[in-house]
Amino acid sequence: MYLKKLNILNFKNLEDKNFEFNEKINCFVGLNGVGKTNILDAIYYMAYGRSYFNPIALQNIRHGSDFFVIDASFVNDDKEENIICSLKKGQKKVLKRNGKNYDRFSDHFGLIPLVIISPSDRDLIIEGSETRRKFLDSVISQMDSNYLQLLIQYQKLITHRNALLKAFAQQQYFDSITLEIYNEQIEQLAQPIYQKRKDFIEQFVPIFDYYHKLITNNVDDVQLVYESQLHLKTMQELFVENLAKDKALQYTSVGIHKDDLSFELIGHPIKKFGSQGQQKSFLIALKLAQFDFLKKQKGVAPILLFDDIFDKLDEQRVRKILELVNIDTFGQLFISDTHIERTENLLKSINKDFKIYKISSDEE
Repeated sequence: MYLKKLNILNFKNLEDKNFEFNEKINCFVGLNGVGKTNILDAIYYMAYGRSYFNPIALQNIRHGSDFFVIDASFVNDDKEENIICSLKKGQKKVLKRNGKNYDRFSDHFGLIPLVIISPSDRDLIIEGSETRRKFLDSVISQMDSNYLQLLIQYQKLITHRNALLKAFAQQQYFDSITLEIYNEQIEQLAQPIYQKRKDFIEQFVPIFDYYHKLITNNVDDVQLVYESQLHLKTMQELFVENLAKDKALQYTSVGIHKDDLSFELIGHPIKKFGSQGQQKSFLIALKLAQFDFLKKQKGVAPILLFDDIFDKLDEQRVRKILELVNIDTFGQLFISDTHIERTENLLKSINKDFKIYKISSDEE
């Protein structure tokens, strides 16, 4: 699969940009702030129906405009797929495939396999468990649409259960029968979600270990660990044991919505004990493992976005990644960089077709 054409109108700081892409490597070069990362984000939008960097959709509309439109043409097995996403102030976001509106955005998830590597990935280390769960769920959902529907249903039930707990506190009464109905429904969803996460991690960790050793020459001892309350107890047991706590807090304190991924260096949190270089290596290995896993599951190389990668990595890591490109591990690549000479020299060294786009501000 590859992205053939991209048209961007009023997205972030991009007023009107149109591109026809090389099937292998495309690089956006220009000064900081001209919109290179925003072009990558527009491509990401076509795969996920949302921004990688700003989840508030309205804030992705260019300042002074009332709407944005992103129009892309992908080619998969000689078949062209046209994806359009648009948003107008005061209206719902619209996502279309080949001229037909999606009833549910979740139905689009997984059609365009795509992985992004960005400095913003550090949020996976420094932010809370929700950020890591989103990464986990995103990878699984790209290959398993049923999993995404389970998650949506589960979250709705948790929201209803939380509202019920809050009503109990406000109205000073308790209805154990109604609460038990929610408990049973939640348990029926939690177990298969937990099992899918557990199975995924068992497959994913060896791939992650491979890429981490490749990038670091097997220097650091790191672990990727799935943490869940369901390792030891059922949802029903957790609900019974934490009923008093949930009533006091007025929300559901246990369940798979509390799961986490632990990033460890020699058995300790890499957030506290890892250097910046060690953290970068961990994150790059994580994203390359995501790429590899999706490629094996989908049977096609995902589109890969490298945001500002050459500025953030030392020469050894860049060389390792370019070696992977050179053996056709990757499919289509998009790269942003600030130095055109560096970019040209690096790309020429891998002997692959590439195209460079000089990006300047729309105000210039």
